[in-house]
Amino acid sequence: MRVRPLNVPVWTLARVGDALPGSAVSGDATVTGISLSTRDVVAGDLFAALPGATTHGVRFAAQALEAGAVAVLTDPEGAAALPADVPRVVVDRPRARLAAFAADFYGHPSTRFTTIGVTGTQGKTTTTYLAEAVLGESDAAVIGTIGTRIAGRPAASSLTTPEAPALQALFAVMAEEQVAACAMEVSSHAIVQGRVDGFVLDAAVFLNLGRDHLDFHHDVESYFQAKAALFTPEHARRAVINLDDAHGRRLTELTTLPVTTFSTEGAAADWRAVNIRAHRLGSDVTLLAPDGRETELSVPLPGAFNVSNAVAAVVALAGEGHDLQRLADGIATARGVPGRMERVEEGQSFTAIVDYAHKPEAVEAVLHALRPVTAGRLILVLGAGGDRDRGKRPLMGEVAARLADVLVVTDDNPRSENPASIRAEVLAGAESGAAQVLEIGDRREAIAAAVDLARTGDTVVVAGKGHERGQQVGDVVHPFDDREVLAELIGDVR
Repeated sequence: MRVRPLNVPVWTLARVGDALPGSAVSGDATVTGISLSTRDVVAGDLFAALPGATTHGVRFAAQALEAGAVAVLTDPEGAAALPADVPRVVVDRPRARLAAFAADFYGHPSTRFTTIGVTGTQGKTTTTYLAEAVLGESDAAVIGTIGTRIAGRPAASSLTTPEAPALQALFAVMAEEQVAACAMEVSSHAIVQGRVDGFVLDAAVFLNLGRDHLDFHHDVESYFQAKAALFTPEHARRAVINLDDAHGRRLTELTTLPVTTFSTEGAAADWRAVNIRAHRLGSDVTLLAPDGRETELSVPLPGAFNVSNAVAAVVALAGEGHDLQRLADGIATARGVPGRMERVEEGQSFTAIVDYAHKPEAVEAVLHALRPVTAGRLILVLGAGGDRDRGKRPLMGEVAARLADVLVVTDDNPRSENPASIRAEVLAGAESGAAQVLEIGDRREAIAAAVDLARTGDTVVVAGKGHERGQQVGDVVHPFDDREVLAELIGDVR
């Protein structure tokens, strides 16, 4: 699927300047697109050369111009570094202006379909995929960690929430494809960096908040405040909030938006999931609507957290006028989400699961979900990523050793860190647990050890990387897909 609309906007550089009050325009050009990265430049683009945390984007202006960009949007500092003959628009704080400008440039395309923004520490991807399932692929679009899908077809995107110019271009494609709704993941980074400025979501959904991204936000309070910023009139028309989460309850008191609440744990919410019957392949549940109506919901994904994700998707879309029974029917037929509690079936006598869990709360949720449907032992393969929040590593080890029967500590994406040092921090947290603990640095060998240990009735969980297809060691990303490796190793020992 294309990532730029067929109906290409055509703006003069003077018009760009008019759309950015206070800007100074130099030179002339015809602008037909906007790009922030040299990788995304298309002929006719306005290249946004923005100041960054470590360098200024003007360093890449020459490369962008060589790739086909016709002008540069930058600040006074960036303008001073450009050759005099380069057409430009110069404005103070260009990043703060870029999102609204991009929406204007593409004609505010998100007004032509329903937009649901989903935020939370875990469950965003699953919730958006379930929303796609209940709408039907041909009528839906999804933006998130695994990528973008428009009317069932993949479209290239690199971030969980794309930068504003790319996001608005994708919205323009969705409008051309006449989708009914877009369910998008909204990361805390995207909120802080203004990627979701310039347009208003029809509904913003809050799932939960745990420890994550503290290398960026520094503390949980800052992380919460970043999430809470989505629930303002500048970003959304209404809020859908999980009342089972303490931060969700706090958010209901802070937001000025109209609020709809939901619960799967007995809280006094507008929508309540009751009579939850868990089974090996998922859960059956009765959903109580605000008017007392009862609807049976069959969630084809295991775990109480996936019941919550399914309810979030249904409640958000029901609030936009979608028929409740049709939403319930769509949930029942939903396919699995890549790398999220994904089963690997190779004819083995034990259950094999790959999951993206890479934070303490997610690891705990996965193990709690699988324990009741595991007749034998829970065998967990787990590592922690390098160059990320170090504080969560021992917490992950503690949870894993407390709830699993066998824990194999291995490497995840060590990036620039010493892999052995990362493992040591995970192992330190695991010391107090009852699980048998093994340390095997090589990820393939660690998965092989788990498969060799597995017996009839056991469950093997390979956690941390989920849908990812590579393992980053230093600056090199080596091909590695947990699902493929696990399937191959099971086949070897069957």
